[in-house]
Amino acid sequence: MKKLFNENGTLPEFPRDEVRAAITKGIQQAEEQSNMSQAPIQMKRKSKRKPLLYVASAAAAFSIMVGSAAYVSPTFASTLSQLPIVGSVFSNSGFLGLKQASEQGLTSTIGEKQTINGISVTVDEVLYDASNITVGLTIDSEKELSDEYFGAGFDLTINGETPETGSGSYGEKVISPTVRTGIARFDVKESMPDSFEMGLLLKGEEGEKWKFTVPVKKISDSIYVPVNHQQQVEGIQLDVSKISLSPSGIALDYKATEKGSIDNPQLSASFIEFRITDQNGKEITSHSGGGEGHFDNGVWNFSSIKSFDPIADDVQKLTITPYLALPSGGGGVQMDKDGVETKIPFNKSALKEVKFQPFTVELPKQTK
Repeated sequence: MKKLFNENGTLPEFPRDEVRAAITKGIQQAEEQSNMSQAPIQMKRKSKRKPLLYVASAAAAFSIMVGSAAYVSPTFASTLSQLPIVGSVFSNSGFLGLKQASEQGLTSTIGEKQTINGISVTVDEVLYDASNITVGLTIDSEKELSDEYFGAGFDLTINGETPETGSGSYGEKVISPTVRTGIARFDVKESMPDSFEMGLLLKGEEGEKWKFTVPVKKISDSIYVPVNHQQQVEGIQLDVSKISLSPSGIALDYKATEKGSIDNPQLSASFIEFRITDQNGKEITSHSGGGEGHFDNGVWNFSSIKSFDPIADDVQKLTITPYLALPSGGGGVQMDKDGVETKIPFNKSALKEVKFQPFTVELPKQTK
Protein backbone atom coordinates (compact mmCIF):
# COMPACT_ATOMS: atom_id res chain seq x y z
CA MET A 1 0.00 0.00 0.00
CA LYS A 2 1.32 3.47 -0.97
CA LYS A 3 2.03 5.98 1.75
CA LEU A 4 -0.45 8.89 1.83
CA PHE A 5 1.87 11.11 3.90
CA ASN A 6 5.56 11.96 3.85
CA GLU A 7 7.76 10.85 6.72
CA ASN A 8 7.32 14.23 8.41
CA GLY A 9 3.53 13.79 8.36
CA THR A 10 2.82 16.27 5.57
CA LEU A 11 0.96 15.63 2.34
CA PRO A 12 3.21 15.17 -0.69
CA GLU A 13 3.24 18.06 -3.17
CA PHE A 14 0.55 17.74 -5.81
CA PRO A 15 2.24 16.88 -9.13
CA ARG A 16 0.57 19.73 -11.03
CA ASP A 17 2.96 19.81 -13.99
CA GLU A 18 2.83 16.04 -14.46
CA VAL A 19 -0.98 16.02 -14.30
CA ARG A 20 -1.31 18.86 -16.82
CA ALA A 21 1.19 17.14 -19.13
CA ALA A 22 -0.79 13.91 -18.90
CA ILE A 23 -4.05 15.73 -19.61
CA THR A 24 -2.52 17.54 -22.59
CA LYS A 25 -1.15 14.25 -23.96
CA GLY A 26 -4.56 12.65 -23.48
CA ILE A 27 -6.22 15.49 -25.37
CA GLN A 28 -3.77 15.14 -28.25
CA GLN A 29 -4.29 11.39 -28.46
CA ALA A 30 -8.06 11.72 -28.26
CA GLU A 31 -8.02 14.45 -30.91
CA GLU A 32 -6.05 12.20 -33.27
CA GLN A 33 -8.59 9.43 -32.78
CA SER A 34 -11.51 11.84 -33.09
CA ASN A 35 -10.12 13.43 -36.29
CA MET A 36 -9.96 10.00 -37.91
CA SER A 37 -13.66 9.38 -37.43
CA GLN A 38 -15.29 12.78 -37.84
CA ALA A 39 -14.82 16.10 -39.59
CA PRO A 40 -13.32 18.90 -37.47
CA ILE A 41 -15.72 21.20 -35.70
CA GLN A 42 -15.41 24.66 -37.20
CA MET A 43 -15.47 27.52 -34.77
CA LYS A 44 -18.28 29.90 -35.57
CA ARG A 45 -17.17 33.41 -36.36
CA LYS A 46 -18.54 36.68 -35.23
CA SER A 47 -17.09 40.14 -35.62
CA LYS A 48 -17.82 42.91 -33.21
CA ARG A 49 -18.43 45.51 -35.87
CA LYS A 50 -19.50 48.93 -34.75
CA PRO A 51 -21.22 51.05 -37.39
CA LEU A 52 -19.27 53.85 -38.99
CA LEU A 53 -20.03 56.78 -36.75
CA TYR A 54 -18.98 60.37 -37.05
CA VAL A 55 -20.10 63.76 -35.80
CA ALA A 56 -20.91 66.66 -38.10
CA SER A 57 -18.22 69.02 -36.77
CA ALA A 58 -14.79 70.33 -37.71
CA ALA A 59 -13.16 67.18 -36.35
CA ALA A 60 -14.79 63.78 -36.37
CA ALA A 61 -13.73 60.46 -34.88
CA PHE A 62 -15.07 57.03 -35.64
CA SER A 63 -14.28 53.36 -35.40
CA ILE A 64 -14.15 50.99 -38.35
CA MET A 65 -13.61 47.28 -38.63
CA VAL A 66 -12.03 46.26 -41.90
CA GLY A 67 -11.84 42.53 -41.27
CA SER A 68 -11.26 39.92 -38.65
CA ALA A 69 -9.40 36.69 -38.46
CA ALA A 70 -11.09 33.40 -39.17
CA TYR A 71 -11.16 31.75 -35.79
CA VAL A 72 -10.82 28.08 -36.72
CA SER A 73 -9.60 25.67 -34.05
CA PRO A 74 -8.69 21.98 -33.89
CA THR A 75 -11.30 19.59 -32.49
CA PHE A 76 -11.28 19.04 -28.76
CA ALA A 77 -11.76 15.41 -27.71
CA SER A 78 -15.41 14.77 -26.96
CA THR A 79 -14.51 12.64 -23.96
CA LEU A 80 -12.71 15.59 -22.37
CA SER A 81 -15.03 18.39 -23.49
CA GLN A 82 -16.57 18.72 -20.03
CA LEU A 83 -13.19 19.35 -18.41
CA PRO A 84 -12.25 23.06 -18.62
CA ILE A 85 -8.48 23.48 -18.29
CA VAL A 86 -7.30 26.98 -17.43
CA GLY A 87 -4.93 28.23 -20.11
CA SER A 88 -5.84 25.56 -22.69
CA VAL A 89 -7.99 27.85 -24.87
CA PHE A 90 -4.95 29.65 -26.34
CA SER A 91 -2.93 26.47 -26.73
CA ASN A 92 -5.75 24.84 -28.71
CA SER A 93 -6.98 27.95 -30.54
CA GLY A 94 -5.32 27.28 -33.88
CA PHE A 95 -3.51 30.66 -33.66
CA LEU A 96 0.24 30.16 -33.84
CA GLY A 97 0.95 33.41 -32.00
CA LEU A 98 -1.39 32.63 -29.11
CA LYS A 99 0.00 29.11 -28.80
CA GLN A 100 3.61 30.32 -28.71
CA ALA A 101 2.87 33.13 -26.27
CA SER A 102 1.05 30.74 -23.94
CA GLU A 103 3.78 28.10 -24.07
CA GLN A 104 6.48 30.71 -23.39
CA GLY A 105 4.66 32.07 -20.35
CA LEU A 106 3.91 35.49 -21.86
CA THR A 107 0.19 35.33 -21.15
CA SER A 108 -1.57 36.02 -17.86
CA THR A 109 -3.43 33.00 -16.49
CA ILE A 110 -6.60 34.28 -14.82
CA GLY A 111 -8.97 31.42 -14.03
CA GLU A 112 -11.70 33.73 -12.68
CA LYS A 113 -15.13 32.09 -12.83
CA GLN A 114 -18.68 33.43 -12.42
CA THR A 115 -21.92 31.47 -12.56
CA ILE A 116 -25.32 33.04 -13.34
CA ASN A 117 -28.50 31.10 -14.13
CA GLY A 118 -26.53 27.86 -14.30
CA ILE A 119 -24.08 29.29 -16.88
CA SER A 120 -20.45 29.40 -15.78
CA VAL A 121 -18.08 31.76 -17.59
CA THR A 122 -14.35 31.46 -16.87
CA VAL A 123 -11.77 33.98 -18.10
CA ASP A 124 -8.87 31.61 -18.66
CA GLU A 125 -6.02 33.59 -20.16
CA VAL A 126 -5.16 37.10 -21.39
CA LEU A 127 -2.46 38.36 -23.77
CA TYR A 128 -1.65 42.05 -24.30
CA ASP A 129 0.83 42.50 -27.14
CA ALA A 130 1.62 45.28 -29.59
CA SER A 131 -1.49 44.80 -31.73
CA ASN A 132 -4.21 43.07 -29.70
CA ILE A 133 -5.57 42.36 -26.27
CA THR A 134 -6.77 38.76 -26.52
CA VAL A 135 -8.99 37.04 -23.98
CA GLY A 136 -9.66 33.29 -23.85
CA LEU A 137 -12.76 32.04 -22.05
CA THR A 138 -14.58 28.81 -21.28
CA ILE A 139 -18.37 28.59 -21.01
CA ASP A 140 -20.05 25.67 -19.24
CA SER A 141 -23.84 25.64 -18.95
CA GLU A 142 -26.42 23.42 -17.29
CA LYS A 143 -28.72 23.97 -20.28
CA GLU A 144 -28.27 24.01 -24.02
CA LEU A 145 -27.35 27.44 -25.36
CA SER A 146 -28.34 29.08 -28.65
CA ASP A 147 -25.67 29.97 -31.20
CA GLU A 148 -25.95 33.71 -30.58
CA TYR A 149 -26.49 33.55 -26.82
CA PHE A 150 -23.62 35.95 -26.05
CA GLY A 151 -24.11 38.30 -29.00
CA ALA A 152 -20.95 40.09 -30.11
CA GLY A 153 -18.98 39.10 -27.02
CA PHE A 154 -17.25 41.20 -24.38
CA ASP A 155 -17.49 44.96 -23.89
CA LEU A 156 -14.20 46.50 -22.77
CA THR A 157 -13.31 49.25 -20.30
CA ILE A 158 -9.88 50.68 -19.43
CA ASN A 159 -9.46 51.69 -15.80
CA GLY A 160 -13.24 51.90 -15.56
CA GLU A 161 -13.66 54.09 -18.65
CA THR A 162 -15.10 53.07 -22.02
CA PRO A 163 -12.60 53.75 -24.86
CA GLU A 164 -13.74 56.48 -27.25
CA THR A 165 -12.86 54.35 -30.24
CA GLY A 166 -12.22 50.68 -30.61
CA SER A 167 -12.90 47.59 -32.61
CA GLY A 168 -12.35 43.90 -32.30
CA SER A 169 -13.76 40.47 -32.90
CA TYR A 170 -15.23 37.56 -31.00
CA GLY A 171 -15.43 33.90 -31.98
CA GLU A 172 -16.67 30.76 -30.28
CA LYS A 173 -15.97 27.09 -30.69
CA VAL A 174 -18.83 24.81 -29.68
CA ILE A 175 -17.56 21.76 -27.82
CA SER A 176 -21.00 20.39 -26.98
CA PRO A 177 -24.54 21.83 -26.66
CA THR A 178 -23.60 23.09 -23.17
CA VAL A 179 -19.84 23.71 -23.42
CA ARG A 180 -17.96 26.14 -25.64
CA THR A 181 -14.75 28.15 -25.68
CA GLY A 182 -14.36 31.69 -26.94
CA ILE A 183 -11.68 34.14 -28.02
CA ALA A 184 -12.22 37.90 -27.88
CA ARG A 185 -9.78 40.31 -29.48
CA PHE A 186 -9.57 44.07 -28.98
CA ASP A 187 -7.40 46.20 -31.24
CA VAL A 188 -4.65 48.13 -29.46
CA LYS A 189 -4.69 51.92 -29.86
CA GLU A 190 -1.77 54.31 -29.40
CA SER A 191 -3.49 55.95 -26.44
CA MET A 192 -3.67 52.73 -24.41
CA PRO A 193 -1.34 52.54 -21.37
CA ASP A 194 1.12 49.67 -21.07
CA SER A 195 -0.72 48.37 -18.01
CA PHE A 196 -4.23 48.97 -16.67
CA GLU A 197 -7.30 47.42 -15.07
CA MET A 198 -9.35 45.86 -17.86
CA GLY A 199 -13.08 45.57 -17.30
CA LEU A 200 -14.95 42.88 -19.24
CA LEU A 201 -18.73 42.65 -19.54
CA LEU A 202 -20.43 39.69 -21.21
CA LYS A 203 -24.20 39.82 -21.72
CA GLY A 204 -26.43 36.77 -22.09
CA GLU A 205 -29.54 36.31 -24.16
CA GLU A 206 -31.76 36.33 -21.08
CA GLY A 207 -30.31 39.50 -19.56
CA GLU A 208 -27.45 37.93 -17.59
CA LYS A 209 -24.32 40.02 -17.04
CA TRP A 210 -20.94 38.50 -16.26
CA LYS A 211 -18.51 41.17 -15.07
CA PHE A 212 -14.76 40.73 -14.66
CA THR A 213 -11.91 43.04 -13.70
CA VAL A 214 -8.52 41.84 -14.88
CA PRO A 215 -5.09 43.50 -14.52
CA VAL A 216 -3.24 43.46 -17.85
CA LYS A 217 0.29 44.42 -18.84
CA LYS A 218 1.77 44.62 -22.32
CA ILE A 219 4.42 41.99 -22.99
CA SER A 220 7.99 43.28 -23.09
CA ASP A 221 9.35 40.49 -25.31
CA SER A 222 9.09 42.59 -28.48
CA ILE A 223 11.67 43.82 -30.97
CA TYR A 224 10.75 47.13 -32.59
CA VAL A 225 12.02 47.64 -36.12
CA PRO A 226 11.86 51.18 -37.59
CA VAL A 227 10.46 51.20 -41.13
CA ASN A 228 9.65 54.83 -41.94
CA HIS A 229 8.36 53.96 -45.40
CA GLN A 230 6.24 56.49 -47.26
CA GLN A 231 4.56 56.48 -50.64
CA GLN A 232 1.85 58.53 -52.32
CA VAL A 233 -0.48 56.88 -54.82
CA GLU A 234 -3.69 58.24 -56.36
CA GLY A 235 -4.09 60.91 -53.70
CA ILE A 236 -3.40 58.53 -50.79
CA GLN A 237 -0.42 59.27 -48.55
CA LEU A 238 0.74 56.07 -46.82
CA ASP A 239 3.22 56.03 -43.94
CA VAL A 240 4.36 52.74 -42.37
CA SER A 241 6.27 53.79 -39.27
CA LYS A 242 7.43 50.51 -37.69
CA ILE A 243 6.82 46.83 -37.14
CA SER A 244 7.28 44.87 -33.93
CA LEU A 245 8.29 41.22 -33.65
CA SER A 246 7.39 38.99 -30.71
CA PRO A 247 6.50 35.35 -30.01
CA SER A 248 2.83 36.35 -30.39
CA GLY A 249 3.30 37.75 -33.89
CA ILE A 250 4.07 40.77 -36.06
CA ALA A 251 2.42 44.14 -35.47
CA LEU A 252 2.53 46.69 -38.29
CA ASP A 253 1.83 50.38 -37.54
CA TYR A 254 0.65 52.63 -40.34
CA LYS A 255 -1.15 55.88 -41.07
CA ALA A 256 -2.84 57.03 -44.27
CA THR A 257 -4.44 60.28 -45.40
CA GLU A 258 -6.77 61.17 -48.25
CA LYS A 259 -8.65 64.34 -49.13
CA GLY A 260 -12.42 64.15 -48.74
CA SER A 261 -15.43 65.72 -47.12
CA ILE A 262 -16.99 65.38 -43.70
CA ASP A 263 -20.04 63.64 -45.14
CA ASN A 264 -18.02 61.00 -47.04
CA PRO A 265 -15.70 58.90 -44.87
CA GLN A 266 -15.92 55.93 -47.26
CA LEU A 267 -12.57 56.57 -48.91
CA SER A 268 -10.13 54.08 -50.39
CA ALA A 269 -7.52 54.90 -47.74
CA SER A 270 -9.78 53.43 -45.04
CA PHE A 271 -9.53 49.96 -46.61
CA ILE A 272 -5.76 49.49 -46.68
CA GLU A 273 -4.42 46.02 -45.84
CA PHE A 274 -0.98 44.43 -46.17
CA ARG A 275 0.58 41.18 -47.41
CA ILE A 276 3.88 40.12 -45.87
CA THR A 277 6.23 37.47 -47.27
CA ASP A 278 9.66 36.37 -46.04
CA GLN A 279 12.85 36.08 -48.11
CA ASN A 280 11.76 32.65 -49.33
CA GLY A 281 8.41 33.89 -50.61
CA LYS A 282 6.41 32.35 -47.76
CA GLU A 283 3.38 34.47 -46.92
CA ILE A 284 2.84 35.33 -43.26
CA THR A 285 -0.78 34.80 -42.22
CA SER A 286 -2.63 38.07 -41.62
CA HIS A 287 -5.22 38.59 -38.91
CA SER A 288 -6.14 42.07 -40.16
CA GLY A 289 -7.38 44.44 -37.48
CA GLY A 290 -9.66 47.40 -37.01
CA GLY A 291 -8.83 51.02 -37.56
CA GLU A 292 -9.77 54.54 -36.64
CA GLY A 293 -9.83 57.90 -38.32
CA HIS A 294 -10.64 61.57 -37.97
CA PHE A 295 -11.41 64.45 -40.30
CA ASP A 296 -9.40 67.65 -40.14
CA ASN A 297 -9.11 70.57 -42.59
CA GLY A 298 -10.48 68.68 -45.58
CA VAL A 299 -8.40 65.54 -44.98
CA TRP A 300 -9.34 62.13 -43.54
CA ASN A 301 -6.59 60.63 -41.37
CA PHE A 302 -6.66 56.87 -40.84
CA SER A 303 -4.45 54.72 -38.61
CA SER A 304 -4.27 51.11 -37.50
CA ILE A 305 -2.05 48.33 -36.19
CA LYS A 306 -2.29 45.18 -38.30
CA SER A 307 -1.41 41.80 -36.82
CA PHE A 308 0.22 38.75 -38.40
CA ASP A 309 1.50 35.35 -37.32
CA PRO A 310 4.97 35.15 -35.71
CA ILE A 311 7.96 34.36 -37.90
CA ALA A 312 10.83 31.91 -37.51
CA ASP A 313 14.13 33.04 -36.00
CA ASP A 314 15.96 32.60 -39.32
CA VAL A 315 13.82 35.12 -41.24
CA GLN A 316 16.12 37.96 -42.32
CA LYS A 317 13.95 40.04 -44.63
CA LEU A 318 10.27 40.82 -45.12
CA THR A 319 8.54 42.10 -48.24
CA ILE A 320 5.48 44.19 -47.43
CA THR A 321 2.85 44.87 -50.09
CA PRO A 322 0.02 47.31 -49.31
CA TYR A 323 -3.29 46.77 -51.08
CA LEU A 324 -6.95 47.75 -50.83
CA ALA A 325 -9.50 45.26 -49.45
CA LEU A 326 -12.53 47.00 -50.92
CA PRO A 327 -15.85 45.70 -49.54
CA SER A 328 -18.83 44.71 -51.63
CA GLY A 329 -21.29 46.29 -49.22
CA GLY A 330 -21.63 48.18 -45.99
CA GLY A 331 -22.67 51.64 -44.92
CA GLY A 332 -22.47 53.94 -41.97
CA VAL A 333 -24.31 56.24 -39.62
CA GLN A 334 -24.07 60.01 -39.37
CA MET A 335 -24.89 61.70 -36.07
CA ASP A 336 -25.61 65.41 -35.69
CA LYS A 337 -24.99 67.54 -32.60
CA ASP A 338 -28.38 66.53 -31.14
CA GLY A 339 -27.62 62.83 -31.43
CA VAL A 340 -29.95 62.21 -34.36
CA GLU A 341 -28.64 59.43 -36.56
CA THR A 342 -28.87 59.28 -40.35
CA LYS A 343 -27.88 56.20 -42.31
CA ILE A 344 -25.21 56.59 -44.98
CA PRO A 345 -25.65 54.18 -47.92
CA PHE A 346 -22.62 52.34 -49.23
CA ASN A 347 -21.39 53.59 -52.60
CA LYS A 348 -18.81 51.27 -54.09
CA SER A 349 -18.52 53.35 -57.26
CA ALA A 350 -16.96 56.13 -55.19
CA LEU A 351 -14.03 53.85 -54.29
CA LYS A 352 -11.11 53.52 -56.67
CA GLU A 353 -8.61 50.72 -57.08
CA VAL A 354 -5.08 51.70 -56.11
CA LYS A 355 -1.83 49.84 -56.77
CA PHE A 356 0.82 50.39 -54.11
CA GLN A 357 4.49 49.50 -54.48
CA PRO A 358 5.93 46.69 -52.31
CA PHE A 359 8.93 47.43 -50.09
CA THR A 360 11.37 45.38 -48.05
CA VAL A 361 12.43 45.51 -44.41
CA GLU A 362 15.70 44.07 -43.15
CA LEU A 363 15.33 42.40 -39.75
CA PRO A 364 17.82 42.23 -36.90
CA LYS A 365 19.03 38.80 -35.90
CA GLN A 366 16.68 37.29 -33.34
CA THR A 367 18.16 35.66 -30.27
CA LYS A 368 16.55 33.17 -27.94
